[in-house]
Amino acid sequence: MTLWFGGDYNPEQWPREVWDEDVRLMRRAGVTVATVGVFSWAQLEPEDGRFEFEWLDDVLGRLHAGGIGVDLATATASPPPWALRGYPDIAPVTADGVRLGGGSRQHYSPHSPSYRRLAGRLVRELAGRYGAHPALVAWHVNNEFGCHVSRCYGEHAAVAFRDWLRARYGTADALNAAWGTAFWSQRYASFDEIEPPRAAPTLLNPTQVLDFDRFSSDALLDLHRAETAILRELSPGVPVTTNFMGPFRGLDYWRWAEEVDLVSDDSYPDPADPDSPATAALGRDLMRSLAGDRPWVLMEQAPSAVNWRLRNAPKPPGGNRVLSMQALARGADGIMYFQWRQAASGAETFHSAMVPHGGPDTRVYREVEALGAELGELGWVERQPVPARVAIVFDWTAWWALEQPSRPTALSYLGIVTDWYRAFWDRSVTVDFVRPGADLSAYSLVVAPVLFAADAAALDGLHAFAASGGTLAVTFQSGVLDESLHVHPSGYLGPLAATLGVRVEEFAPLAGPPGAEPPVIAVDGELGPLTGRWWSEYTHAEGADVLAGFAAGDVAGWPAVTRNTVGAGTAWYVATHPDADGLGRVAGALLATAGVDGVLDRCADGVEAVVRGDATFLLNHRGEQRQVVWRGEELVLGPREVRILT
Repeated sequence: MTLWFGGDYNPEQWPREVWDEDVRLMRRAGVTVATVGVFSWAQLEPEDGRFEFEWLDDVLGRLHAGGIGVDLATATASPPPWALRGYPDIAPVTADGVRLGGGSRQHYSPHSPSYRRLAGRLVRELAGRYGAHPALVAWHVNNEFGCHVSRCYGEHAAVAFRDWLRARYGTADALNAAWGTAFWSQRYASFDEIEPPRAAPTLLNPTQVLDFDRFSSDALLDLHRAETAILRELSPGVPVTTNFMGPFRGLDYWRWAEEVDLVSDDSYPDPADPDSPATAALGRDLMRSLAGDRPWVLMEQAPSAVNWRLRNAPKPPGGNRVLSMQALARGADGIMYFQWRQAASGAETFHSAMVPHGGPDTRVYREVEALGAELGELGWVERQPVPARVAIVFDWTAWWALEQPSRPTALSYLGIVTDWYRAFWDRSVTVDFVRPGADLSAYSLVVAPVLFAADAAALDGLHAFAASGGTLAVTFQSGVLDESLHVHPSGYLGPLAATLGVRVEEFAPLAGPPGAEPPVIAVDGELGPLTGRWWSEYTHAEGADVLAGFAAGDVAGWPAVTRNTVGAGTAWYVATHPDADGLGRVAGALLATAGVDGVLDRCADGVEAVVRGDATFLLNHRGEQRQVVWRGEELVLGPREVRILT
């Protein structure tokens, strides 16, 4: 593939006389690919079984004549009104038993036989007609799976959940053992007695809830597989993708990434949030990590403002370019948008587009046009690697388990991971994300934050990494439970306790009055004074060196940061969550131990630096100039400047 540049094109919203102008403006802007048909089911099939393709024939023909490739969507993300009316079992059902209606989008249950039949029929018609079309460069399955409805609790879901559980456990006795149903008289005599974790009087069985999370992610993935199978049968050799949504809680993207030919992502950082460049970078690095040796594409972003926040700030001048270049620097082989032409009506009327309401004589279109021209000169970056010597373990099972209500205290998995990521981003250190059990041999430093639920094999892999010479950092609330949410037989941390040289005796979350921010706790030691948030605990150092201890409260004098020699490497344990300054110092100490340097000799607020291939990308996300030092040379970056050094 060549670098993609373009956006989600919805010509059905416009009269045909606009289509010629669209192609002309696309060519002027350097567009190479358009995503077509994402929400066009009602136009493609206006009545049950009656298809109209003439308009799509026309659109694809015009784009091909203009030299623009097509990422053709299967259009299954939004069933038309006739489908919901004629087949009411399509509608998803909430945990409270509410049947969701139409008039929006994603109003379907992945468990509905009617939806699956109708969607499969549509995909077969599309693939049979366009599978060898000369404009076709990729298939785009559905759209943002699970974005609005990632869990359905209806009767079809109940039947499918039971089948999933039978496949996972084999017998009701095995399920009872895994779920711990001896508690609260929950023992099941057969799978037929099991229901989805619907609304209940109080806390639900934690393992039942976790298995329903796993099942729900798998159910949507099964939909994706069903459409993909049709596409591969009728359109062999054409890449297949579906757009992810960054670190989205609803779906286990490690499993999903195995099913696509290229990873694609939708990203909408808030221009009003000064931390959004770092969180956007996290999403880019996660997508690159999910893709592995395959390409990834930024499938959707906004050229300016969105329309769904309470306050919708526009991207400032230069903001679109610097965030686009951030994606390119972090491994993307395409920069795309939602959408090409700004809608004149509907729920996203005020969501910005490449061609805004004001037309081409606007700041937004001029910036798009300039970016297209620039990307046209950067083809040499395609498929170039982004090296990283630091990895963060990222796991959806741990995420789902940590944020259940029946846990030691309320914690944000993504928030804690993001804070650790930010400590490295601020130091111009590139990070990969890895799943539990992954091969870690390419890394010098691995961080496992709040890996709350993990099987013994994953924990053994972390031990092996440290013992073979790596630097390992593990945080509080890691290795507490196994994959079935049972406390490890050897206690908290499981087999990692010996690796870390510590024993956790008791948790002591930092709790304050209801509705108030939790208090903080002082930490002091070799790393200097730190401020801990959210967490403290009673931990014994059993062989590990204590680098910092809690300096206040009931846990005063107990270890807060430890380091243990294990084999040829070291294993650190962090028993609290330091604030940004403290986390930065911990990260700096870890990097020094691991022998990892940042891209920059001296960093500056809001500036990121990334190496891709033989090029170094310097990106200033701030509206003021910044000074950095790169390879001993002091450089001044203008407001929102992007500089590519080779």
